[in-house]
Amino acid sequence: MLTRDRVVTEALAIIRASGAAALTMPTLATRLGVVPAALYRRHCCVSCSRTARETDPVTSTHAASVFAGFRFPPGVISVAVRWYLRYGLSHRDVEELLAERGVTVDHVTVYRWVLRFTEEFVEAARPCRHAPGDRWFVDETYVKVAGRWTYLYRAIDQYGQVIDVLLSARRDLAAARRFFTRALRAGTVPAEVTTDRAPAYPRVLDELVPSALHTVGRHANNPIETDHGRLKARLRPMRGLKCHRSARVLAAGHAFAQNLCRGHYDTATETPGRHRPHIAFDELALTL
Repeated sequence: MLTRDRVVTEALAIIRASGAAALTMPTLATRLGVVPAALYRRHCCVSCSRTARETDPVTSTHAASVFAGFRFPPGVISVAVRWYLRYGLSHRDVEELLAERGVTVDHVTVYRWVLRFTEEFVEAARPCRHAPGDRWFVDETYVKVAGRWTYLYRAIDQYGQVIDVLLSARRDLAAARRFFTRALRAGTVPAEVTTDRAPAYPRVLDELVPSALHTVGRHANNPIETDHGRLKARLRPMRGLKCHRSARVLAAGHAFAQNLCRGHYDTATETPGRHRPHIAFDELALTL
């Protein structure tokens, strides 16, 4: 029986003698009198220790990055998403700023990046997020989507951290219940909740957080009303939101960028405040 080394030696001799550069494996195996599998290399597969051929697809034991398959490097995508979420810029503004730095990107590509990667950054930073405080300020504001007014539920704690946001087409009991259910997943049960006089809030709080003190005093909800203004300032440069997905992603991304700048994440903690978003986005991009 031919050994592996002898098969390789005789195969090289036949190729040199015949001068056929495109000699096929079956033909070569016939001349040697061996099965074609003998001419394939053996690889050690960690997962199953099977014999693999050179033509087998190459598999990796590491999970692929979310940036895999995109034309631009992660650094460019991360910068574009950060600029859009952090500052009052339109997609065309981000396109222009990137062009000044030698990166030619269409504004539609920036739009797709924001939709694709905003939630990835938010989820990557979730383990580093601080637990919300026990005093919540809850309110809803109006956002026009596709020419129709919708309701955006938002909540912040006494430290200014945005706890959660929820876009809803209706302002009713079901929407309020859905919002508080999501907000309670942050892991903190509030001791006090301040809202306006909407009739849905007392019923939802009695159902989900019966131990919380419900406050509806005059001017008591000023912190969340003021915080709405920052979101409205972000929406002002835009030409309107065309779909609910865009509005939902922008609201969540704006809350994430705002929390990041205010130091509500245990990332880039040794960096000065004005540089914290830049460093934090770079660190998060490495984990995606």
